[in-house]
Amino acid sequence: MATLVAALAVMTGAPARAGEPEKDVLKFGFIKLTDMAPLAIAKEKFFFEDEGLQVELEAQANWKVLLDRVITGELDGAHMLAGQPLGATIGYGTQADIVTAFSMDLNGNAITVSNAVFEEMKPHLEAGPDGKPKHPISAAALKPVVERFRAEGKPFNMAMVFPVSTHNYELRYWLAAGGLSPGFYSPDNTSGQIVADVLLSVTPPPQMPATMEAGTINGYSVGEPWNQAALFKRVGVPIVTDHQIWAYNPEKVFGVTSKWAETNPNTHVAVVKALIRAGMWLDDPNNRAEAVKILSQSNYVGADAEVIANSMTGSFEFEKGDRRPAPEFNVFFKHFATYPFYSDAVWYLTQMRRWGQIPTAKPDEWYFETAQKVYRPAIYMQAAEALIAEGKAKPEDFPVGSDGFKPATSAFIDGLEYDGRKPNAYLSSFPIGLKGNQTVSGNGVAGG
Repeated sequence: MATLVAALAVMTGAPARAGEPEKDVLKFGFIKLTDMAPLAIAKEKFFFEDEGLQVELEAQANWKVLLDRVITGELDGAHMLAGQPLGATIGYGTQADIVTAFSMDLNGNAITVSNAVFEEMKPHLEAGPDGKPKHPISAAALKPVVERFRAEGKPFNMAMVFPVSTHNYELRYWLAAGGLSPGFYSPDNTSGQIVADVLLSVTPPPQMPATMEAGTINGYSVGEPWNQAALFKRVGVPIVTDHQIWAYNPEKVFGVTSKWAETNPNTHVAVVKALIRAGMWLDDPNNRAEAVKILSQSNYVGADAEVIANSMTGSFEFEKGDRRPAPEFNVFFKHFATYPFYSDAVWYLTQMRRWGQIPTAKPDEWYFETAQKVYRPAIYMQAAEALIAEGKAKPEDFPVGSDGFKPATSAFIDGLEYDGRKPNAYLSSFPIGLKGNQTVSGNGVAGG
């Protein structure tokens, strides 16, 4: 075992053991979503305490407030959108050096439309032998609805949670794969609605069902339990999950400032150790019912346990009564879910470029350098090696020796292949989106 731990240390460039935490009283922020679960479980199952940490978890009003409070030091770290550390680092919206050494989960989101929109989509859906819609549902079935709105001079509005959120990029990906333009950003126009068939805007997750019920939006992309909440309230229908859009997509990360990471290296490793253990605990199916009960508490997600369980215990309900197996809807540890892969960071950066948040072309090397600046797998592997040495994990639980890039995959709703080593070639493969030296100028796309 000592030889194995030493080998891991050589591979990761990390010391074999971390010392005592520099700071042992910590406050972490989160948004009321089921994918904050690793934080809740690390606290409730005493994994933080095992590492000598006293942790307070505090719900935040929205993603911007959460990020701002991490930057100012009011929070030591937080449950973050995967795009937030990247967006901050490249200066999109807020400029700050944010890093992550831990990916909190895979999958966990869905797209929901209002009951009226779903009824209008139905004639354009192919039915399976059981008479229920075949999945995954393409945005091509939404296109006639959007065209009717346009013919009547009405905007078709959809919501997502934040401009650099997974939800924004997944919703845009789904719409574009179905032939609908979700619009572009430019340095002068950050609405993201330039040349848009569907107008996307920000709504905080817990407010989405009520906002749709009021008719302000026609649909949205969000994490659970807010898709199932619309179904339970009978105001909307979840129609596609993010696992169907991009199988095993990374969703949230645990983020801290670069300065905090440099000042508290041992604390950082201790936090990651506790979160890894929480992910392992969560991925035992026997623990999901208990996890649902914990998350339903008002100090965590605060939604009804029945609503949370509808997506977190092995199935997912689309139209009322259309419940389908979804054992991998929430993945917290399997498939190396918690490892911060550079290729995940590169994907988010390609989508920022695709829709104009990165306004000009960048060479492939820029994508790699930015990913390495933000994602810190060496810290993760230091935590992993400590857990192995303590007998709390096995070497095969971790991608030992990884260069940080997953194999190329075409597990997307449009079947296009993504290779994190070839970001510009990937961008060139999209029929809709910026590529090459194209820019967004005025009310359209310029350049070639």
